[in-house]
Amino acid sequence: MNWLSILIFLPLFAGLLILLMPPAMQKGYKYVALAAICIQVILSAFIYFNFNPGLYPGIHVQDKFQLVERLPWIHIGLGSLGKLQIDYFLGIDGLSMPFLVLTSVVMLVAVLASWEIKANLKGYFALFLLLDTAVMGVFSSLDFFLFYIFYELMLLPLYFLIGMWGGVRREYAAIKFFLYTLFGSVFMLLVIIGLYFSVTDPETGSHTFNMLAMMDPANYGGDSIFSVLAKQQLFGVSARLLGFIVLFVAFAIKVPVVPLHTWLPDAHVEAPTPVSIILAGILLKVGGYGILRICLSIFPDAALQSAWWLGLIGVVSILYGGLNALAQTDLKRLIAYSSVSHMGFVLLGIASVTTEGISGAMMQMISHGFLSSMLFFLVGILYTRVHDRQIPHFRGLALIMPRYTAFIIIAFFASLGLPGFSAFIAEAFSLIGAFTSENVNGLLPHWMAVCGSVGILLSAAYLLWTLQRMFFGETRLMGGEAWRTALSDINLRETVALSTLALFALVLGIMPSLAFEKMNVSVLELIRLVNHK
Repeated sequence: MNWLSILIFLPLFAGLLILLMPPAMQKGYKYVALAAICIQVILSAFIYFNFNPGLYPGIHVQDKFQLVERLPWIHIGLGSLGKLQIDYFLGIDGLSMPFLVLTSVVMLVAVLASWEIKANLKGYFALFLLLDTAVMGVFSSLDFFLFYIFYELMLLPLYFLIGMWGGVRREYAAIKFFLYTLFGSVFMLLVIIGLYFSVTDPETGSHTFNMLAMMDPANYGGDSIFSVLAKQQLFGVSARLLGFIVLFVAFAIKVPVVPLHTWLPDAHVEAPTPVSIILAGILLKVGGYGILRICLSIFPDAALQSAWWLGLIGVVSILYGGLNALAQTDLKRLIAYSSVSHMGFVLLGIASVTTEGISGAMMQMISHGFLSSMLFFLVGILYTRVHDRQIPHFRGLALIMPRYTAFIIIAFFASLGLPGFSAFIAEAFSLIGAFTSENVNGLLPHWMAVCGSVGILLSAAYLLWTLQRMFFGETRLMGGEAWRTALSDINLRETVALSTLALFALVLGIMPSLAFEKMNVSVLELIRLVNHK
C-alpha cells in the first residue's frame, strides 16, 4: 500500500468532496473534514507503530528511508544537456516520521476548533484541508522540486485563511506573512536549480533533484557549473556557504528566529484560532525540519562553519522572545513571543551538532507543537466568549471557569518546563547538547548554554505572572456582568481537544523514549553525515 500518498492526498480528496457538496449540506462540511482528519490520525498511528528505527545500519543515506514511493513524474530530454528528471519521490525516516504524527494530531485539534467558524464554511474547510495536504507533503518528500511545490503550496491556503477569516487587521497580517515567506522561497529556488546542475543520479547519470543524491558527495559532478562555482568566492564567501545561508534564511523565516520573526505576532493576533493552532503547532516545525533535512544534510561543511552563529541566533531568540513576552498585555501576542523563545532552543540544539542537542531540538519541536496548540486553543476559547484577550481586563477567572483554569495551569506549567512534561526533556537535552558541544566538537562555548537557560527563567516569569493576574484573586471583569454570564466553562468538544494535547505532552514527558527510540538512529546518521562529509 502507498501509505504516504494516502496520508497526503486524503485531505485533498475530502476538500474536493466539500466543494462538490451543495450549500444545503453546509452543516456537513465540518463532519467531512473531521472524518478525513480522524482517518489521517489512524494512518499516522499505524505508520508510527510499524516504523522500524533499526532497519538500516547507517552506511548509505539511501538506506535510511521507509515506505518509499518513487515514480517518474517529469522526464524531459534536453539534447546534449541530458535529461530533466523530476520524480514523485516519497519516504520517511526518524526525522520526518514524528512530524506526520504531530501534524495529524494538531490538525485534529484545529478542526475541532473550527466549530466556531460561521462564515463561508465551504471555502474555509477546502483551504484547511489543502493546507493539510501541503504540510504532509513537505514532511514526506525526498525530491527537492516536489518538496518545493508542497512548501509553496502552504502559502496559498494560509494567506486566505488569515486574510478572509482573521481579525480587524487580517489583510495586513496575511500580506506580511506572504511576503516574508515568499522572499525566502524565491531565493531557495535559485539554490535548488544550482544543486540540480551539480548533482547526478548514480542510476541514470542525469542531473537530478533527488535529495538523497544531494546528500552524497560522490554524486557531485566534478565539471558541473555549480561544482566549479562552489570552489570560487561569491560575495566574499564560497558558493556552498552562500547556498547554505540562503536556505537557512528561507527556513529561519518559518521557525522564526530573530530578526526574521516580526510576521509571527501579527499573524497570530489576526488569525482565527484554528489557523493560530496550525501556525504554532505545525508551520514553525517546517522551518526546523528544513534546517535539519536540507541545510545540515546537503551543506554539512557550511553548517559546521556557521554553527557558532546559529547558536548565537538561537540564544538571542530565546532571550529576546522571553523579554518581549514579559511586556505584552495581549494574551495571544504573549504566547506568540513565547514561541519565538521556545523555538530558539531548537536552533541552539541543532547548532551544537551533538546527539543530545539534535535529539532535544527534535523533542522541542514536537513538544512545542502540542503545547502551543493547547495554549492558542485556550486563548481562542476566551476570545470566542467575550471577544477580548487583554490580560488586565480579566481577574479571578478561576472562580467562574474552574475547568478552563485547570487546563491553563497544565499548559503554563508544562510550557515553562515542569519535570514530568515534554518541554522539560526537550529543553534539558537542548541545553545539555549546547553545554557539551565545546568539549565534543568545539562548536559552541559554554556561555551559550548558560544564557539559554535564562530563557527558562523568563518563561516562568511571564507565564506565572499572567496566571496570577488573570485567574487568581477576586473576580473583576472589564465587561462586568455581561462577561460573567458569557464566560461559561469549557464544553465537551473543548475538553476532548485540550485533554488530547495535554495527554501527549504528559506521556512524552514521562516516557520520552516513545520519541527518542524512533528518531535516534536518524539523528546519529545525520551527525555522522555532518562530521564526515
